[in-house]
Amino acid sequence: MASTVVGVLLACLALCNASVPGKRTLVLVDNWSVRETHSIFFKSLRDLGFDLSFKTADDAGLALVKYGEFLYDNLVLFSPSVEEFGGSIDVSAITNFIDGGGNVLIAASSSIGDPVRELATECGVEFDEENSAVIDHLNYDVNDGGKHTLIVADPENLMKAPMIVGEKNTSPFLFRGVGMVSDPDNPLVLSLLRASSTAYSYKPNEKIDEFPMAVGSSTLLVAALQARNNARVVFVGSLDFFSDEFFQASVQKSSGGKKFEKSGNEALALNLARWAFKDKGVLRVGKVAHHLEGEKTPPQSYTVMQQVEYSIVIEELNNGKWEPFKADDVQLEFVRIDPFVRTTLKPKSGIFSTNFKLPDVYGVYQFKVDYNRVGYTRLYSATQVSVRPLEHTQYERFILSAYPYYASAFSMMVGVFLLSLVFLHYKDEIKDKKE
Repeated sequence: MASTVVGVLLACLALCNASVPGKRTLVLVDNWSVRETHSIFFKSLRDLGFDLSFKTADDAGLALVKYGEFLYDNLVLFSPSVEEFGGSIDVSAITNFIDGGGNVLIAASSSIGDPVRELATECGVEFDEENSAVIDHLNYDVNDGGKHTLIVADPENLMKAPMIVGEKNTSPFLFRGVGMVSDPDNPLVLSLLRASSTAYSYKPNEKIDEFPMAVGSSTLLVAALQARNNARVVFVGSLDFFSDEFFQASVQKSSGGKKFEKSGNEALALNLARWAFKDKGVLRVGKVAHHLEGEKTPPQSYTVMQQVEYSIVIEELNNGKWEPFKADDVQLEFVRIDPFVRTTLKPKSGIFSTNFKLPDVYGVYQFKVDYNRVGYTRLYSATQVSVRPLEHTQYERFILSAYPYYASAFSMMVGVFLLSLVFLHYKDEIKDKKE
């Protein structure tokens, strides 16, 4: 009886975990062997609490939406060679998934199909042609098969974005796959890992008779996109990058140098997945407060030149828990059409506050916090308030700068009095003389 109760409780717990928002993940593979060859990566995701649902990319029952609701929060495409997705999934459905806030992790290979290339183009990234590969005749691994496509990527080629790629990596990365370039007109695309200056992307079995699509450091190995709705997409040109073989392989360049017993693939892959699936780098706004200095509640409207206190609570998602955000570069703007006041907020246990004087221009303003940093979701908060002019009883009396006008007015009064006095006195004297 006790075992039955325990079984029921475990089943309920599993059901609850499976329905946790942000953890529902669909993994599409070319064949079922990928689950075995990439088992370490999938196990790491499960250990982080992600609920993985595996399906082949051409499964006739595939769907991302049911009754107008998304069935998954994250999508993993480990099916680079698919020519047509099954079910109701296609490139348009995936882009709609991204537009709805869904996150996607895409791994390609030299046998890349048209759907993956088209999806990348929609996100500002262009993969090279099918059967092409990144080639580096100087920075390839000692275990390369002779085509110099098993290249070694140095940690120095990583973008300096610890929130995305993790802290400083010391071990180089193994890469075997297709290269890509980013759209220079798309500012949302991040070039996370570049190839070395001696690399290029071309078909290894063909003679080079035209300029390669990507040459040198313009060749991207890993790229990412954070859309304006904070949806995240990560592109990796190598499916082998996530494999158990590459995770556990030693790395040494053919030209000699230090031998590393283990590549940096596992650490980088896990950091990329955590960031892509919003397990880190997520911010949210808590309580926002504003009031006059010395008071606790906001007035119906402010008056120009008053001293105002403003505070905002910002929290960061860390290991599944919301914790106070730590930063010293969060700014507040007091905006009408343009900012009249811009000041840096002082942090204290997740509460960012400041004290400033309102401008001497009345109108409708906003307390605006717009925080954009690489690796973090966009943080935006706007609170509208009214600022009115001074009432007639609030204007200052006997202004110092008006003293000359006061003096001229009183001097005129004194002059008129003296003139009247002299004129009247002189008139009386004339009348006396005549008499």
